[in-house]
Amino acid sequence: MPGANGRHLGVVIDGSFTAGLTARLTGSKLEDLQVGSFVVVEGGENRYFSLVTDLQLRASDPGILSDPPIGSRFVRAAVEDIQSYSVAVVRPSLMLEDAGDLLGEPGVRAVRTIPPHFSSLRQAAGEDFDVVFGSESDERFALGSPVAMDGVMIPVDLPKLVERSNGIFGQTGTGKSVLARLILFGLIRSKLASTLIFDMHDEYAEGDPKKPEIPGLRTLFGSQDVKVFDLDDRADGNHPRIQIGLNQIEPADIALLSDELDLTDTFDATSFALTRRFGREWLAALLDDELDAPALAEEIGAHQGALEALIRKLRYLTARPYIVHSSKTDPVRSILEHLIAGRHVVVQFGRLSQLRDYMLVANILTRRIHDRYTNRAGMVANGASDEPPSLVVVLEEAHKFLNPRAARQSVFGTIAREMRKFGVSLLVVDQRPSGVDDEILSQLGTRITGLLTDSADIDAVLSGTGDRSALRAMLSSLEPSRQCMVVGHAMPMPIILSTREYGHELKQLVREREDIAARSGAFLSNPQSIFEEPE
Repeated sequence: MPGANGRHLGVVIDGSFTAGLTARLTGSKLEDLQVGSFVVVEGGENRYFSLVTDLQLRASDPGILSDPPIGSRFVRAAVEDIQSYSVAVVRPSLMLEDAGDLLGEPGVRAVRTIPPHFSSLRQAAGEDFDVVFGSESDERFALGSPVAMDGVMIPVDLPKLVERSNGIFGQTGTGKSVLARLILFGLIRSKLASTLIFDMHDEYAEGDPKKPEIPGLRTLFGSQDVKVFDLDDRADGNHPRIQIGLNQIEPADIALLSDELDLTDTFDATSFALTRRFGREWLAALLDDELDAPALAEEIGAHQGALEALIRKLRYLTARPYIVHSSKTDPVRSILEHLIAGRHVVVQFGRLSQLRDYMLVANILTRRIHDRYTNRAGMVANGASDEPPSLVVVLEEAHKFLNPRAARQSVFGTIAREMRKFGVSLLVVDQRPSGVDDEILSQLGTRITGLLTDSADIDAVLSGTGDRSALRAMLSSLEPSRQCMVVGHAMPMPIILSTREYGHELKQLVREREDIAARSGAFLSNPQSIFEEPE
């Protein structure tokens, strides 16, 4: 494993607390280091776990730059490390105190000072990563390895992750869905939270038939832990179907689709007048085939042209197979029962993966589930109910729900702003973070980001973070796929990771968990059996 011995790289020659440290590289090749690599500065009393933020070429004699030894390898070797040299700019992120607890283990704390001149710089070793990031466990799941250190796994702190809403970003083709599934795998295995996944492209439950090497969550964990609901009436019938009545759709649900349906500014006034006249049946009355639009417009004081235009734009709802005229059944009840029981629910859209279907259904279901979680939280405070598990709602195309206008109308903006006050948080997955409202972005505790090339998207992902210039350099150094930058609440410091494989290795982790559970059950029923040799 590269760097396992923490080999010497150079010595600190310059720097400041705010700008970082400059280390002259000695006895190592410049190309052995990369921006985003981890190093350790050995100070007089502490070790400084640091990040390489820049690499530079320098010369002690400017004359050699005006007449470089291009044709002679011997001369280049003679002046190397004497008249020309290279430096690494490193930023200390955490201090590893040598004076630890009674067991002699180093403590980790924020950096408040800097090491002296000529402190030694070395590559970070596996032991350093274990001290800073911890080891993988039931509550800590590794997303991958640091760059050029395949044998070191860096875990995300899952309890901290579910405390707040989080985001997974990256342009198309960078592996956002795989990153989301890795996070979901860790959450399901940990049993720390239930998850509600709005699966726009039917990727999460059974997996993509075109990519059999990437199994679905239901494939990994089984139907007892992962429940699937279908929106499409062409589904094979193996999963319950979701149906929504016109009487269950509120004006705010339609307002979320303003851009998709090209609604005008008169929608709010018209829908308010309709709900005042018809109550919960406002939409059914509006789309009634026998409606006399001129008479209704006069009755409710609406503009006739605006009312007729609204009818035309909303008529598509009556053709959607999941929309019924009036529903006496509650499509949320079964989903809610599974979530409260600690299970995980995937809502599949099948051929109904148009954005307006996705937005409408996700908003309606989440709003009602959130309302019930909120009510249950009040019952818990009064001692009338047990506290439900934390709930993580997974949302693709998040900028459509969380742009500055939609964030005020959708329940997702409410969830993000509440910062899990009622045990509900978001995991937003998007390729355009610049489309998300700034206030919502500021509430995202942890951001897992693949390659982004648009400057507005990069600025959005880095909003509210410290040392944005260094993080921008790290982000721009990512490879197009299978690399991500993790920064925020669930990670002690920003880090670039090579994403772990999603497949056979995870199946093995599930089998190990099942074996442990089986052995624990056998021990409880027969304490001696666990020590007996199998026949």
